[in-house]
Amino acid sequence: MQELQDAQLAPLTTFRLGGPARRLVTATTDDEIVDTVRAADAAGEPLLIIGGGSNLVIGDKGFDGTALRIATTGHVRRGTEIDAAAGESWTDLVRTTVLEYGLAGTEFLAGIPGSVGATPVQNVGAYGAEVAGTVTGVVAYDRARRETVTLGNAECGFSYRHSAFKAQPDRYVVLRVRFALEDADGRSGPVRYAEVAGALGVAQGERTDLRQARETVLALRAGKGMVLDPADHDTWSAGSFFTNPVLDPDQHAAFLDRVRERLGAVAPPLYPAADGGTKTSAAWLIDRAGFPKGYGSGPVRLSGKHTLALTNRGLATTEDLLALAREVRDGVHAAFGVTLVNEPVLVGVEL
Repeated sequence: MQELQDAQLAPLTTFRLGGPARRLVTATTDDEIVDTVRAADAAGEPLLIIGGGSNLVIGDKGFDGTALRIATTGHVRRGTEIDAAAGESWTDLVRTTVLEYGLAGTEFLAGIPGSVGATPVQNVGAYGAEVAGTVTGVVAYDRARRETVTLGNAECGFSYRHSAFKAQPDRYVVLRVRFALEDADGRSGPVRYAEVAGALGVAQGERTDLRQARETVLALRAGKGMVLDPADHDTWSAGSFFTNPVLDPDQHAAFLDRVRERLGAVAPPLYPAADGGTKTSAAWLIDRAGFPKGYGSGPVRLSGKHTLALTNRGLATTEDLLALAREVRDGVHAAFGVTLVNEPVLVGVEL
């Protein structure tokens, strides 16, 4: 375990933004994680958990407390089941399960940055898949009960980009995640997303070559600047900054009226969501509200490849980032009456 005082946090985030932590602890075992959390709780000290830093926006003033960087690694395979450490790289785990083990279930989530432990918190998803579809259990330290617990899939409270862990951010610290994958004889899971199906040349719902499915998803993400590249400022982001809005029936009807008023007969992208809701595309809203790819003239701009990503072009501050995010959010609301919600976790700042 390593401990540093007045430690810079910006290098630990994919935005490369944020001020220092009064204390930074890097833990490489589950016991070190638990001991650090217990000590901070006993002292009444603020605690910030950092994994891969890909879903984190830290204020310019930093964090006046203990930042705990989870750096545990490794996984155990038992047939088609995987038990992975929270600090393990998600992209590395996907690569291994697909290329080395030939197991389906994570291939459409390839290229998502961050750590394994963060995936159930956000219920990360892409291209028609969510991590909730493969998680069987999450081992976590429960700060309320002061003990290590295991939550089954149903107890995780998964929904669109949400979970019990996100709903109670100060309660659980994820230690390990357990997944049930599928041995489909080198075939992928069903291809649910139209863009992926088109790129693969298959019909939606069909299976395809497992390795090719992963490579196709990586290529699609790279084309949108969603695969991290330290040399490319267009990828210095948190991926999608806003979630796709889910509208109830009244909101849906009002939204369609606004679209007709503004755009005429243009039909917005709409998808069925849980509980009778309707999901629409945040990227479409941003673009049609007047914020195209590359929008902005300062140190933070929309990605030149995808309107959903806000990017640090170098020498930016967190306040620069928030200023553009607010401009986009308010512009979309003025145009369509829909309020976009940030996907990254905000520390010491508000949108």
